[in-house]
Amino acid sequence: MAGHSKWANIQHRKGRQDAARSKLFSKFSKEITVAAKMGDPDPDKNPRLRLAVKEAKSNSMPKDNIERAIKKAIGGDGDAYEEIRYEGYGPNGVAVIVETMTDNRNRTASNVRSTFTKNGGNLGETGSVAFMFDRKGEITYPATVGDADTVMMAAIEAGAEDVESSEDGHLIWCADSDLNEVSNALEAELGESDSTKLVWKPQTSTELGLDDMRKLMKLIDALEDDDDVQRVTSNFEASDEVMDQL
Repeated sequence: MAGHSKWANIQHRKGRQDAARSKLFSKFSKEITVAAKMGDPDPDKNPRLRLAVKEAKSNSMPKDNIERAIKKAIGGDGDAYEEIRYEGYGPNGVAVIVETMTDNRNRTASNVRSTFTKNGGNLGETGSVAFMFDRKGEITYPATVGDADTVMMAAIEAGAEDVESSEDGHLIWCADSDLNEVSNALEAELGESDSTKLVWKPQTSTELGLDDMRKLMKLIDALEDDDDVQRVTSNFEASDEVMDQL
């Protein structure tokens, strides 16, 4: 979101998301179907489904696609997916977390391992990098909703933990278990958010130069291209100058 700050990781690269919109919609559909299967098919009664639908809408996924994904769960269609997290290292020891949703554990493990190896990374054991991140709720708002003080007061009232404001917008953090409650409270005060989701927030970051950033982007892009991969997070940090050259 905000420039290329300490927390500017791969999930905010909107440009590539727009270029791969069809693949992105497929990932959202899978998340929506699984969320609806695991709980109530009514988003108002199912926090996970509500967040999945909200994130899909914020990325301009058509209403018909969303409804189709929910109906798929209601009808008992679709494969039985399991969520598996993989952890590894990219260039210069950057930590990488890969969240997948798969109907074939062996295929996914093989593909993720191969992608790390082919792109100069190393797949580690479960827990090998997760300790460097905190599981948090992340809510983003455009700068137009108000100044830093206004948003900070709304966030405190809603039960959020922290706010980062810049000319690009407002980034609000909360405990992962409080995301649904905090986002509802913020919506009542500030209106619809740009994005509301669970993320892995890095505790520390690794600064990368241009060459290592190019290698990391190649690894991340290859991982994101896998149909089983839902989300990739890394703890890189790069200067504006480096990012502008990518």
